[in-house]
Amino acid sequence: MTLLKSIAGLSAGMLLASSAIAGPYDPYKGTTLVVNFPAHPHYDAVKRVLPEFTKETGIRVEVDQLQYLKMREKQTLELTKNKGDYDLLAYVVFSKADYVYADQLENLAKYFMNPKLADPNYDADDLIEGYVANIGVAGGKKGYMSGPTGSLFGVPFGSETSVLGYRKDIFEKHGLEVPETYDELLDLACKIPELEPGMGGLASRAASGHHASHAFLLHLAPLGGRIFDDEWNPTVNNAAGVKAAQALKTIVECGPEGSKTFGFAEAGASFLQGTSAMFLDSTVFAGSVNDPSKSKVVGKIGWAPHPMGVRKGSQTGGFGIAIPKNANNKEAAFLLMQWLTSKKADKLVALAGGNPSRYSTHADAEVNAKFPHMAVFGEALKDADPDWRPIIPVWGKINADLGTSLSKVLTEDLDIQIALDGVAERSKVIMEEAGYYTWQ
Repeated sequence: MTLLKSIAGLSAGMLLASSAIAGPYDPYKGTTLVVNFPAHPHYDAVKRVLPEFTKETGIRVEVDQLQYLKMREKQTLELTKNKGDYDLLAYVVFSKADYVYADQLENLAKYFMNPKLADPNYDADDLIEGYVANIGVAGGKKGYMSGPTGSLFGVPFGSETSVLGYRKDIFEKHGLEVPETYDELLDLACKIPELEPGMGGLASRAASGHHASHAFLLHLAPLGGRIFDDEWNPTVNNAAGVKAAQALKTIVECGPEGSKTFGFAEAGASFLQGTSAMFLDSTVFAGSVNDPSKSKVVGKIGWAPHPMGVRKGSQTGGFGIAIPKNANNKEAAFLLMQWLTSKKADKLVALAGGNPSRYSTHADAEVNAKFPHMAVFGEALKDADPDWRPIIPVWGKINADLGTSLSKVLTEDLDIQIALDGVAERSKVIMEEAGYYTWQ
């Protein structure tokens, strides 16, 4: 009897010992992960939250935080090594096409299939759908969107979309309604300078290169346009494209002084300094408007969804996180990725000043008590268009040409149709050389 009791006690002890190491993080305690993040307000907030991950899991995290272009250059080098230095990296959507095409990112299916790693309460349906498609999926429709053949290579982390910021005091003073359509937006953009001499209607990017192309693309999707049709024929020069370019030209002409040379920073500064009544750009900008060290319009700004043209279609931007193929600690990196994008951590990051990637976080009462604009941003994100720009390897060349051509429209008064016809013609050549018409 004593022997049986001893065996029973030993078995119970073994079971207790077994259960003690059954936690998902236990096998990785003491691991140090090295992550590569951009110098960006969202990731500044993430760094403030990371100690909580280490406290919960025992996994340490070292952050290599770099200015975006330097980050991209370093990733390009690191991803070609047999063994890289990074276990997890952040990337913008442009990089998705390059990294996936070069087979440099882990397909996440096997991690989400692993019951020892995949949190059953993760609730992927709560992630903003347009961003999952935009930042994470490759191999589906058009090669870069969701579809039956698509696979997940990254998760959105730092989601941004375009929203309209406006001066509540100016609108109230003149009895103006917040624009809900493009006709209303363009009318106000040119009406406000008449009502408030010296003030621009809407501050916008316009400088040559990616600034001008970005601003054009902001208007192209809601006004019904696309860069290509489903057969990859350029359509940037159709009626919708011309209308989008004309909208940009009108905004710049009715904008604050110096508008033709504005990048994102300059357009934002005009809004913050009170020389523009509206600002249509990324949600990431919201963190600056109530900062007295940067803004002269503290407490005066309201937010509204991107106005509607023939359809709703705000931008999809921001960052995602992925596991490199040559990472040293892939399973632990997945656990960090999953934790960072969980409901709990998404809320913690939002409260620390980051950009949440979940619907529930945007609707959260505590988050909205601290940042009242989050509910509006959550509504705007429902209209985020994952196809507002094509995420293909040759997009960089086409985008540069588009930006240069639009700059000539804005600064040299080049005819819009002629400018866009030229972009379409040159894009056709680029696409043909890349093999996009092989099957036609």
